[in-house]
Amino acid sequence: MFLLRSILFLFLFFLVSCNSDKTEEEMKELWSKANTKQQIINRSGTLFNSGVDMDLAMRDAENRLQTGGGMFGKGGLSLGSILGGDEKEGSAQASVAMNVNIYLWRGALETIDFMPLNSADQIGGTIITDWYSTTDNSNERCKLNIFITGKKLKTENLKVTTFCQEFKDQIWTNKKIDSQNNIKIENAILNKAKKLRLQSS
Repeated sequence: MFLLRSILFLFLFFLVSCNSDKTEEEMKELWSKANTKQQIINRSGTLFNSGVDMDLAMRDAENRLQTGGGMFGKGGLSLGSILGGDEKEGSAQASVAMNVNIYLWRGALETIDFMPLNSADQIGGTIITDWYSTTDNSNERCKLNIFITGKKLKTENLKVTTFCQEFKDQIWTNKKIDSQNNIKIENAILNKAKKLRLQSS
């Protein structure tokens, strides 16, 4: 009888230990899957397409997750912070927001002020517009992604990417973009930024 109980106890112990090992392995596998780059990007709600630029999407995703669901944290985004104005909410926010050249930032916003904004992140230096159509040509729409890097007012710290679509056969289809269009917008932003710097001096 004692031998039978011992065998039964050992069998149950073996069964429980196998199940706990299996559960631990399953948890490790689930954790690793949840922390892949694509899963992090999916959870963050980033607007960047990981298929186009994985590094940019990942950087934006990490910033969003670390700040509590948005590039500007739980406090959200104010017009003053977009334009880089001085606010009474504290100098800490102003110093954090100066990661990019303020004149390029203001120049970009003022150059494209006729277009609706989708998002603007002064910390990361990204401005994304929504689709925009002119009243003369409502069958064509365009949007811009503007990236500002560095604190110096120079050409290499500014990059504009244009996306355009045409409404054909009841669907929006992508149009080929002439790279010169992006350069023209970059030049307009640079000129505006230089004027703003002259006005402030």
